[in-house]
Amino acid sequence: MSWKPQIQVAGDQKWYDNAVRFATRVEAEKYARDLFYRWTSAKNQRVTESDDPVNASWVEGAVMWKDVKYRQTTVDDHEL
Repeated sequence: MSWKPQIQVAGDQKWYDNAVRFATRVEAEKYARDLFYRWTSAKNQRVTESDDPVNASWVEGAVMWKDVKYRQTTVDDHEL
């Protein structure tokens, strides 16, 4: 089991997510909050359980991918 962050955008009832899956609800909530503020038309955020395997963790405000050799940061950090 893992946790997936989801975003809902203005004018749409559907919830959207990407491939990021976290081990804890807290990590997923922190990522969802970060993602919410980066999307221009986001109107809501939530975290749901997933049967997908855990593939990331949230460390010091950034996604750390499991078994991947790079670090994803926000656009504001200019380190993509």
